[in-house]
Formats: sequence, C-alpha cells, structure tokens
Amino acid sequence: MIQERSILKVADNSGAKIVRCFRVLGGSRKRYACIGDIVIASVQVAEPRKQVKKKDKVQALVVRQHSPLRRKDGSVVRFDDNAVVLLDKKEPRGTRIFGPIPREIKEKGYESIASLAEELV
Repeated sequence: MIQERSILKVADNSGAKIVRCFRVLGGSRKRYACIGDIVIASVQVAEPRKQVKKKDKVQALVVRQHSPLRRKDGSVVRFDDNAVVLLDKKEPRGTRIFGPIPREIKEKGYESIASLAEELV
C-alpha cells in the first residue's frame, strides 16, 4: 500500500532514482495505491544529465509493493521494496525496466511495460 509521502524506488532508466508520492489518482477519497495504480510523484534523487531532473513532477505506475498481494488462486506475492515506473501518457519514459514485475501489470493493460521487464512473476 502506497500512500501520500511514501518514498519509492524507480525501476527504470529514465534518470530518476527516488521519488516521493504526493497524490494517489482515482478519486478524492482514494487513500492507498496498490500494484497497477498511478500516482503523482516528485523526483527526490536523480542522475545528472538525464531526461528527468530533481524536483520534477511525474506520473508513475506502481510495479512493486512491500505489502503482500493476494491473487485469485490464493497465492501471495510480496516484494522487498516499493517501486514505480515513470510514465509519459500511459507509456514508459525509460527504455529498460529493472527487477521483477508482477503479471497483474500486463493484465491491467500495460503490455509495453511488461514486455520491457526482465522477468514476470
């Protein structure tokens, strides 16, 4: 569960390393974001000479969460960190995605992100 002021790792090569969530999209009363949800974030740490700079406001898709995710078949998936992929009009900003990505991302309509991933869990 990602909420406002959560610190998140960036799992792509867009240039940002760490972002802070400051809005969860999906209505005024939506408090938490799970895998597959979009958040608005501020870049806290960025690499020099890349397309994303510090203090930029970006849209990001949550691809990993530390909180356990229960699937329909009863299995539970849990990751070591909270991570996002930066978006630009529903398409990823980076050209590579690092770390495992759950199947739910592909099922929610983000095939381009799933195809760039190293492994689907």
